[in-house]
Amino acid sequence: MKPDDRQTRFGLHRSDYFADASGFEIILKGRDPRDAWAFTERSCGVCTTVHALASVRTVEDALDIKVPPNAELIRNLMFCAQYMQDHVVHFYHLHAMDWVDVVSALKADPQKTSQVQQSISDWPRSSPKYFSDLQKRLTAFVESGQLGIFANGYWGHPAYKLPPEVNLLGVAHYLEALEWQKEIVKIHTIFGGKNPHPNYLVGGMPSAIDINQANAINSERLAYVGTLLDQAKDFIEKVYLPDLLAIASFYKDWGSLGGGLSNYMAYGDLPTSGYAEVSKFKFPRGVILNRNLNEVHEIDGKDVKQIEEYITHSWYEYSDGDQTGRHPWQGETVFNFTGPNAPYDHLNVQEKYSWLKTPRWRGNPMEVGPLARLLVAYASGREEVKEIVDSTLKNLNVPVQALFSTLGRTAARGLETKLVAGWSKEFYQSLLSNIKNGDTRTFNNEKWDPETWPSEAKGVGLTEAPRGALAHWIVIKDKKIENYQLVVPSTWNASPRDNRGQMSAYESALIGTPVYDPEKPLEILRTIHSFDPCLACAVHLYDEKGKYVTQVQTF
Repeated sequence: MKPDDRQTRFGLHRSDYFADASGFEIILKGRDPRDAWAFTERSCGVCTTVHALASVRTVEDALDIKVPPNAELIRNLMFCAQYMQDHVVHFYHLHAMDWVDVVSALKADPQKTSQVQQSISDWPRSSPKYFSDLQKRLTAFVESGQLGIFANGYWGHPAYKLPPEVNLLGVAHYLEALEWQKEIVKIHTIFGGKNPHPNYLVGGMPSAIDINQANAINSERLAYVGTLLDQAKDFIEKVYLPDLLAIASFYKDWGSLGGGLSNYMAYGDLPTSGYAEVSKFKFPRGVILNRNLNEVHEIDGKDVKQIEEYITHSWYEYSDGDQTGRHPWQGETVFNFTGPNAPYDHLNVQEKYSWLKTPRWRGNPMEVGPLARLLVAYASGREEVKEIVDSTLKNLNVPVQALFSTLGRTAARGLETKLVAGWSKEFYQSLLSNIKNGDTRTFNNEKWDPETWPSEAKGVGLTEAPRGALAHWIVIKDKKIENYQLVVPSTWNASPRDNRGQMSAYESALIGTPVYDPEKPLEILRTIHSFDPCLACAVHLYDEKGKYVTQVQTF
């Protein structure tokens, strides 16, 4: 079977390029730049709002459009809501069960679980009866032989270390988090009309503010946003963080596993004085090399020598061969499916073996994500970050080196969630203050007319998805999109080796990981899940009739 035949046989079309979002890069050519956000936002069903944010910033950068302060604050609030929801969902529903043994919770003493809960926070759901009732529900699941949402775990695996009482606590909060997470995203529906995929707008936000108008962002809706932010902060500080620290205390050995790369990169975000004032971002921008926290290197997304994508081991082709890198402005998206057995029969790292391109910063592989953001902020001297990191290390009685690990990556996500919860309140108060002072502007229409645009323009939009550094690049010619490229967080972390054989974050982090049972690789899942992979659409293959060819178990 020829490669092109195999492409058709298994439905591997250009719109199926998974986390690399290559299908969108092709679809967008020739379209109005102001519409790009609505397409790219659908690159992911989870981090939807940050793709829209990167996209509108890309166009605004190309056309030199400044957004009103209120629009920036609303974008920040939607960003914060996304982070709080995403990080809580990741911890409890995508990662906690790598550490929490659900079946072990059946042996717990509800009285002792209640005591554990009350010792770590004053969360009201803490009575022995509450945990006893939950345990009975869980027992009914197990005895029926239908574990439902808990069906795919490696329960009883010797790598689990939590006592039954803490396992029961984890299961209880797993279920509570399911209820809470659907509330915080209502902020997206208030400011963006819906969730997922809320509305954005080049030049600002489509959020008309009129405190007395029923069909606008009025006083009632603003008050509700404040309530949602208060509830989120309460859940994060009284449930998520205490659980994280309690669980981490039993797995300190993972503070020396899964470190992988020694380079970290963050584009930064959450502007406090306009997007151009990078130095005033809540999340600073920069690169750390070789774990040197005494120096932060600057990033310039427009420097064609800084960020390049390689395809040496990827199923793409460049017009000048597959050994050179290309800056996204010169990026090409040309499918080059090779085999004969790729992608499902074997893994040959000497050949092409991935749907992802391989991004590099000045030739260096980078880890991106919560740990990278926290380290860049720590190394940049941000006091509130240094304070929360140092106090956590002291609380767990582990050295700073423990940050460079699977445990450090997981802890970093929780710590930044607490920071974001506090920052969201600051942005909220600033928005209320602006409105009180008579400023209700959310949109700048000065360059909305394409006739005012230059014949050619280039732009880049940098942001931080919950999973890490995210950027879009655009080339506009004759008022239409000439080229559009996305480099997403999981492309940085999950990409194949480059032309020099350097591993990316996932591969590097797994080296040296002890695996008790290769048939039940719980330890591997712990490290991979600590990155919060955005590859959900990459773990299935269908034939042309919709039948499964293979499915990878990821929980």
